[in-house]
Amino acid sequence: MTFYGFIVLLHVIAAVVGIGSSFAMPTILNKATTRAKALWSIDLLDYLEKMAKFGSLALLATGLLLGVLHTHLFTQVWYIASIIIYIAVQPIVAGILPKKIAALREELAKEDREELSENYLSILKSTQPLNWTMHTAAIVLIILMSIKPF
Repeated sequence: MTFYGFIVLLHVIAAVVGIGSSFAMPTILNKATTRAKALWSIDLLDYLEKMAKFGSLALLATGLLLGVLHTHLFTQVWYIASIIIYIAVQPIVAGILPKKIAALREELAKEDREELSENYLSILKSTQPLNWTMHTAAIVLIILMSIKPF
């Protein structure tokens, strides 16, 4: 295996770790039907978020390294578009969604009852368009990197 091939392998693994855990997060949150389950889900998300961040940073680093090793990639529209899309969703992934999850945790801390409050459900619902945006971007990135259409 060449060095370049090894970096491609690391890039694919980083994508699976980063993107895979990001796809799991909303499913886990949405399955919680009680306060105890929601707290457990948020604790699990803390772990998954670390995996997503590590995978995401490794994805960026290996992707840019591939471009440094094969500079012609910086002339390819699919490669440049992938970088732009990746950077464009970072405010959602690294900023907005973690704040929403923190707000969910705070909302759960306010109440002792087992049923989820309307405010909790409202905050949870407000994450759906963000998750759809993040997932759509991830699918587009996978398509761009797989078929390199232009």
